[in-house]
Amino acid sequence: MKGIRPAGDTDEGGDMAPLRPAGLARLGRGVLLWGALALPAVTADRAGMNEPRPLWQQLAGLGMLAVAVALSRRQPFGAFAVTAGLSLAAAPALFSVSYGPTLGLFALLLGLREQRARPAVAGFVAVGAVGTARIALTGVDPPPEWLVLTGSLLFGCVLPWLGGRYWRQSRALAEAGWLRAARLEDEQRHAEERARLRERARIAQDMHDSLGHELSLLALRAAALQVAPGLAADHRSAAAGLRVAAADATDHLRRIIGVLREDDEPAPLTPANESLAELVARAAESGLPVRWEPPDAAPAPEPGGIADRLLHGVVREALTNAARHAPGAPVVVAVTGQARGATVTVTNGPPTREAPSAASGGSGLLGLRAAVTSVGGDFRAGPHGAGFRVRAYVPAQQVAVPPAPSTPAAPFAHARRRVALGLGAAAGAGVVVVGAAFGWYAYTETHSVLTPSAYAKLRAGTPLDDIAPVLPDREAHDPPTERAPTPPPAGADCRYYRASGELLVSTDHFRLCFDERDRLLTKDVVPGVGRPAESREDHEERAGNARHDRHGEGSTR
Repeated sequence: MKGIRPAGDTDEGGDMAPLRPAGLARLGRGVLLWGALALPAVTADRAGMNEPRPLWQQLAGLGMLAVAVALSRRQPFGAFAVTAGLSLAAAPALFSVSYGPTLGLFALLLGLREQRARPAVAGFVAVGAVGTARIALTGVDPPPEWLVLTGSLLFGCVLPWLGGRYWRQSRALAEAGWLRAARLEDEQRHAEERARLRERARIAQDMHDSLGHELSLLALRAAALQVAPGLAADHRSAAAGLRVAAADATDHLRRIIGVLREDDEPAPLTPANESLAELVARAAESGLPVRWEPPDAAPAPEPGGIADRLLHGVVREALTNAARHAPGAPVVVAVTGQARGATVTVTNGPPTREAPSAASGGSGLLGLRAAVTSVGGDFRAGPHGAGFRVRAYVPAQQVAVPPAPSTPAAPFAHARRRVALGLGAAAGAGVVVVGAAFGWYAYTETHSVLTPSAYAKLRAGTPLDDIAPVLPDREAHDPPTERAPTPPPAGADCRYYRASGELLVSTDHFRLCFDERDRLLTKDVVPGVGRPAESREDHEERAGNARHDRHGEGSTR
């Protein structure tokens, strides 16, 4: 069973394989696009919106449009270059009804499909330079033609190109937004998982601190019972076993909790239901030789606050370590209250008996250091003389964390702002240029009007000096010389004037030709596009009738 083969494959007979449905769809869209672009190119000449062109030029233009359509998908810059060259060939000022829509469409596709901006900018500069050179060399009235060129370049090329780039960036931003949403969902899921793990570690550390402290005090009570006088030998042995079991349980608890606890997790701040004095008193009752030095007259930490909870944890961990690592050593706990915080110092001397072999270092002090420094405090622990000292300073209230620096504007918003500014600048410049061009056009057209009554008064052989007072200030811009009824006389200097001040429509023109002695040689009427040809006698007759009507009105009055 034969399947559809890729385009370009051949069968055994050498015929081309049938195109894929996607290829046929692209071909159909290309044909439809070419037809839509060819429609104004064919109808503009027939409707009189362009100067008539030979048939071969129209066919060549249609062929160039087909080439541009074929290049538009994979070579958008090439398609734009072909269309721009066609527009410049049709009109030096770039704008023409035949190819103006085509130029704007391919500029839009250039911005939509070309990621780089430099080729497009270079193309616009090249089009402007070529158009300026053509106007300077062949233009009849260069200033207004150059203004039209600039307006056409801005509105017909730059503005659609910026619109295409904005469209492409909007689509890319939408895709990036969906990807970012999916990534945020994954990050949220991972953050929840990390939060659960941190909570497990916090609970584990809380168990370690609370149960470890209680087991250490239990070992102290067993040690005191072991050396109590008058105790039977079997009871003394049982107390020794109880002390060893409590020490082993403390070590096992530390090891198990250490597996669950994260290295960077600070110590928990769960408050113990007792004050620092009660904590020290309970440790002394358990047999720990500890002395409490009450705070001075300065304010003490607020009960239940962050400072109080941290100080409670520091004292509890320091007493536990002293009981485990320095058995029998005297311990002094001192609290100094300050206006800006409180300082607790736990100092123990050298041990008076050998520490159990199961005693090993843990991570309690490291966790306390992280917790104290996280609120802006200071934590120090190390040897002091023959013993060990732990000192922690906790501020009265947590230091405010400096606000995170404001993140720079998101690339999406920056890209949109840049495109919007470009569109606004192009539109504003285009409005100014087009307004100036239209103003110049209106000025030149209205100041080159020779009224039919003045034209009717002109007689052949009249010197130019006598005719000059009735002639307008300027001659007609881009006169329709090809529509003149007869060729101008050989060697004559011909001037063209508009018969009406109407704008944006094709009007009749008057041609006045002077000989070498500046005498009026001939005068002719050049009809506008789509208007019936009128002879000189017709205009003279209309002018005569107008004079007769004015005289009749005067006599009636």
